[in-house]
Order: sequence, then C-alpha cells, then structure tokens
Amino acid sequence: MSRASQSSADPRDHTATGLLHVIARQQRELAELRARSAADALIDMAVGVLAERLRCSVTEAGDQLRRLASASGVTPDEFAAEVLGGTTGTLHRPPLDDGARRRLWLAEAAVSHATDGCPVAEAVFTEVLAHQGAVAVAFWMLESDGALTLVGETGLGPLEASRWQRIPPQLDCVAMRAARGATPQWWPEGSPPEANDPTDVPVDGPTDRQANGPSDAPAGGRAGVGSVPRVGPWLGARAALPFLQAGAVVGAVEICWPAPLAEFTAGLRRELVALADLCLRGLHPGGFSADTRSAQPQTLGGRTAWLPALLDAVAGSVLLAHAVRAEDGEILDFHVDHVNEGFVDPAGRHPAQLRGRRLLDLYPLMAADAGLLERAVAVVRTGEQYQADGIALLVLVDDVLVAEELDVRIAPFFDGVVISWRPVGGGGTGGSLAGHLQRLGRFGGWQEDVRTGAVRWTDHVYELFQRDRTMSPVPLDDLDPHIHPDDRAAVDHLRDALLRLGRAASGSFRVIGSDGTLRQLRAFAEPVTDAAGVTVAVRGIYQDLTSHYRTQVVLDATRDQLADSEARADGQHQLALALQRAILPSSEEPVDLGGLAVAVRYRPAEQEHLVGGDWYDAVTLPTGEVLLVVGDVAGHSIRTVAGMVTLRNSLRGLAVTGAGPGQLLRWLNNVTYHLADNITATVICGLYRPAERALRWARAGHLPPVLVRDGSAHALPMPDGLLLGVEPDVDYQETVHVLEPDDVLLLFTDGLIERRGTGLDESLHALLRIAAAPGFDVSHRADHLLAHTTPDTDDDTCLIVIRQS
Repeated sequence: MSRASQSSADPRDHTATGLLHVIARQQRELAELRARSAADALIDMAVGVLAERLRCSVTEAGDQLRRLASASGVTPDEFAAEVLGGTTGTLHRPPLDDGARRRLWLAEAAVSHATDGCPVAEAVFTEVLAHQGAVAVAFWMLESDGALTLVGETGLGPLEASRWQRIPPQLDCVAMRAARGATPQWWPEGSPPEANDPTDVPVDGPTDRQANGPSDAPAGGRAGVGSVPRVGPWLGARAALPFLQAGAVVGAVEICWPAPLAEFTAGLRRELVALADLCLRGLHPGGFSADTRSAQPQTLGGRTAWLPALLDAVAGSVLLAHAVRAEDGEILDFHVDHVNEGFVDPAGRHPAQLRGRRLLDLYPLMAADAGLLERAVAVVRTGEQYQADGIALLVLVDDVLVAEELDVRIAPFFDGVVISWRPVGGGGTGGSLAGHLQRLGRFGGWQEDVRTGAVRWTDHVYELFQRDRTMSPVPLDDLDPHIHPDDRAAVDHLRDALLRLGRAASGSFRVIGSDGTLRQLRAFAEPVTDAAGVTVAVRGIYQDLTSHYRTQVVLDATRDQLADSEARADGQHQLALALQRAILPSSEEPVDLGGLAVAVRYRPAEQEHLVGGDWYDAVTLPTGEVLLVVGDVAGHSIRTVAGMVTLRNSLRGLAVTGAGPGQLLRWLNNVTYHLADNITATVICGLYRPAERALRWARAGHLPPVLVRDGSAHALPMPDGLLLGVEPDVDYQETVHVLEPDDVLLLFTDGLIERRGTGLDESLHALLRIAAAPGFDVSHRADHLLAHTTPDTDDDTCLIVIRQS
C-alpha cells in the first residue's frame, strides 16, 4: 500500500500492529526465562548450601561455585548438581550417581511450574525418563473404593488415556499391584516375574491366572503373559511405583519402555523411586487432606477424556478450551486443553505448541473490541452457539502481521468452548473444481494486506500478467506501469472504491505483457473487514477477456453506428442483434462433416426488439469427431446474448479436451452456475463418431432430437439432465444412437414447435408429421420445416438437419 493509503486507514490498525509486536517480544522473553529457570533454581540451592558450609556470604558462595565449575570444566548447573548430591536435600533421596542427581534436580525445577498432572508427566519424562529410553508415563490416584483414577500422562495418546481413566480394584495390572502391595513392581520382560524371582513382591488379591481376563481390562488394554492387561501397545519393560504419603498409599505411577530390559539396575531403581516421590509432590504440592485423597485432572474430566481422540478424527481445525475465571467468576481467558491433529494454526505453529497455553497468549488480538474472545465468553454465558464467515484473525508470522480470513464456529462445552475454523474457500473436494474453473474461465484470485502491503496471487494471475512465479506479485498501487496508459483511470477508480470508500468495485483494463502484447482483463474486488468492521485486506479476481476482444470490437463498432439512436434500449437491441449475427452466421448451402450432410438454420423472433439466446454449433474436432450442439438461453436481452456467447465459446473450448457429452455438460453447468450472470439455459450436446456412425449425446433440459427413418419420424428417448445454471455439480446421463444410411436427424430449439394455447406434446406430434415428408435433401428439408412451422410466440428458432450418407 502507498503511504497515503496507509495514513487513511483506521488508527487502530497501527495500534494493533504495535501491540502485537510488543506481545510477541514479551512472549519470547518469557519463554527464554522459563528455559533458564530450572538451571537457575538448581544453582540458587547449591549457592545456599555452599554459603552455609563455607560460612560466607551468598555473593561469595556464588562466585566460588562459578570458579569451581570453570576449573572443573563443567557448567554451573552441572556443578550445582554435584554439590547438592552430597547434601540432604528436600527430596530425601537415597544415594544417586551424578547424572541421576542432576536429572532429578532439573525435573524438580520443571515440575514447580506445572499446573496439573499432564504437565508434571511431561516435565519428568523430558528431564528423566526420556534419557532412560522410556516411551510413556502415567499417574493414578487412589479412590476411596480402592480404584485408581488417571490424573496425568504423556506418551499414551488421547484414546489410550481415555481407556485407562479408571482402574477398578479387582483388575490385576502392574499399577494396581504397586498400589495394593505398597511396593515397586519391576517387570524387565514386560510381564510379571516368575514366582521365585526375588523382585516379585507378593500382593493380596487374585493371581495372574485368577485375575479377570481381558474383558475386565479397560477397552483396548493389551494383555500380557497370564492375561495381565497392560497400558499401551508396547511389549517392553514396565515399572510401577506406589505414591506414598506418611506411609499410606495414595496412588501409583507406571512407566513403559518399548522393548524388554536386561534388568532394572540398582541405580535405575533408586532414581525411579526418587522420581515417584517428586511426581507426588508435583501433583499435590500442599500435601493431602481428607478431601484431596482423590484427584481429577484440571483439564478434561474423566467422563469426557475420550473427546480428544474423537476430535483427532474430525477433519478441519478444532480447539477445546476451558474458562479461566477471576475470583468473582468473570471469565478472563480460556486455557487450551486440546487441539486436534488436523489443526491449522494461522501462525504456522504445531498443535503440540498450542496445548496447555492460554488463548490470549496464542492470539492476543482476540481481545480487541467485538473480537472472538468476547464472542466465546458470550457463548459460555448464554449457551448459544456463534458462527461467522470471513472473520479476519490477525497474527504475527516471522514478525509480519498477517490477516487470515476464517469461517469460525464456537459452541459451548461445560465451562468452556469448542472453537473450529477453516480458511475461507478452503477444504473439501471443490479445490480441484475451482482450479479447473479458473483455467477454463481464465481468471485468478489475489489478496492484499492493507497494513503490510503483502500480496498473494494464485498461479493463474502470474499467467495473466506474464510474470515468472519467482517474481513478487504486483500491489494495486504499483499496477500503473503494467497498464495501458488509456486505461489507468479505470485502475484509479478501482483503488479509490476499495481503499477510500471501502466498497466492492470492478473495472476493465489492458495489461502490457513482458513481450509487449496486450491482454484485456476485468477485475472484481471487495474489502475484507475484521470483527470490528475495520478493513484489513482487499481481495478479488482478474479475468482474462482477451479471447472475447473481437466480440468487444464488434460491440464497439455497432455502438458507434447507433450513436444517434433516440433510445438506449433500441441501441442495446442493435448491439445484441449484431453480436448474435456475428456468432450465428446464416448459410444456405449444406456442409459435409465426417460423412454427415449438415444444414443449419436460424430464424429470429418476429418482433425485432426481442433478441434471444438460441444458438447452434457444428464443427469437426481434432479427434475427428463432429460436435453437434443446439442451445437456448432463457430471456431476451443483451445479457441473454452475452450469456449465449459465453456458453457457446466455453463449450467449444471444453470439447477439445476429448471428454464425453455428459462430462462436457457437467463442466458447462458449473461455468453457467458460477461464472455467468444469473442465467439458465437448455442444451443438447452430441459427438458423432464417423467410423461407427454412432452419435453419443446428452441433454440439459432440452427437447429431444427427432429421427426420420424409412418414411416415419419419432423423438429419441430422453436421458436425464437438469437445465444449466440451477445448481452446481450435476451429473448428465449419456445415450448412444447408431445412424443408418439415409437417416435424418433434427436438432432444434423450442421456437420451432411452441404455439400459444397448444400443448407441447401436440406441437411435437405435428412436427413429426411434417418431418416425415420424403424426398428432400438436408437444405430443402430445413427450409420445408421452417416454412410449415410458422411460429406465433416471441422466440427465436435454431435448427440443425443432419443426414447420414
């Protein structure tokens, strides 16, 4: 955008841009601080220990730690772990090796920032268990009835986690054994040890073979040796440790490995026992009381833990979040519990980077006036769904402010919301159709951000401007050097309407290509606004009208001849008539096409001021097949004639693809529905193959052809086919008819037979009697039919008479 256009924009645009940059910088700084917090906490505790031992100040102890770390060739946090390993720390751990001590201290620092069970699991897995080759960890808390309830996990996945939400007390599994026996369970082979294994601690309850079978396992649980259900699909080692509080069991933790282990070494066992103590305090930093002996995850309740797995199977972008409230109950923000695997973040972040964060951390400008945050709060408050199409969501991508236009849906879900969105025009199976339509219609789309000036083109626009795709798209303000000097006023009008007046506009102009050639383009564009009504972008299409340039010249010439006409309506009639005659030239002599003698006739309406949309076409294609078409666009106006020209030229172009008549009509229907100016039409489309004398044809709401054979005439059976322009993506049935020598076929529009006060069936039977007259060649038969079917309606007539030689 130019400086002038930027300065005329809403001042809130600049405020929003600056605010978003400030928020992004603060979020980066906060992430860096969190990344250093674990090591800093470890160093601070070590400095306190040294200050006590050396009887010096904290500053002197810190300097001493850093000097000793430098002399030892290790980092300060690694040396701090060495110092703390020789003390009686807050963990009261058994003797551990240096690596284990450092991992546990880092895990403790990370757990201190966790808000519920899943972040605790992720922290201990990242800092400790991943280094030991584990693939998953899960926490359960003991209920008053002896059951275990899942309160945190990582590595299981939503579906497996939902299956193990609650372990009944009668189910024999490794976690329940650890909880019942208050003793760690070590299964290096992934199955219960043999009875004489000293690591197998007897527990009360059913034995392996007495335990309930697989039907008692949570849905999807895998059974191991002795039908002991196992969490997850892995067949590797298992370790389960009880959560002990003041000597009482309050829960259990299970750790899974992908493959068996030779053994659980003494060092690994000590590290995992200490880790279980750390996990428990991370889950309940304030200890336990009578009303906290059982815990539920703070994100999704046990009844809805299956939901993330369901959302992952849903197409599109879906986000599940619960409300974050102030003490007075007011909703301040939303905490993102889950985003599905197919989630597309406008800023390009992976779904794993979004879970567990607050909505305003991810999309700060949702809190703007009338923004999506306000809509989500209203959904929670009223319970009514919200939906809007074309909402612009502002995000930073590589420090560039981008407006992503989305169709948004927000639905209530307990004390939260489910938000789904998709890019405007994206998804579905229409993309391929849209691409074909752009190619057939010679148009392409573009969008320009009014704040940053960033421009996006579809591939077809590069072709229209004859620019290589490695070159930058051309903004609206920079179009003038590419436009013919006589047409720059049209571009100025387009810019003013979009950027100054904020309304949709269109315009035609000629583009100068890189080789000096001219292309006649027409632009349609509209502004894009955000939820507050502020214009954030403009978008539109460029359509290539070069192929219709000759028609435009004819129209211009005819318009010049009628410059002194008394009425504009009469001038438009003459323009349409001239165009119609240019497209449908009359020919008295028959032509030979692929062994067919063909005569065509066009009879205009009796009233000269009515110009209709009837047309015909008969041409030999590159494949050797003969294209035979008769069509009728509804109405009498210059718009009708323009629609006729569009359909006739489009069908000619489509026929070159070699597709059958049914597919050709399907494509032509989509052109009529999406690109033509609210018109409807009927058509018969036939392809004649000379070698087999076979006519393959389809119809779109048109009257059937008439076959004359051996002195009798009858209408061919009609295949199914809706008229053009009513609805998109319609299928058209094809039929094949083999012509015999001397067969005559008539293709015509309804102007040939329609009569006031006479039914269509009766009129068709009258035509059959006239057509059956013998002894005519195609030219005389065509003239005979027109002479004996005098119309009394205001409709044109097109007629094609075909004779098989």
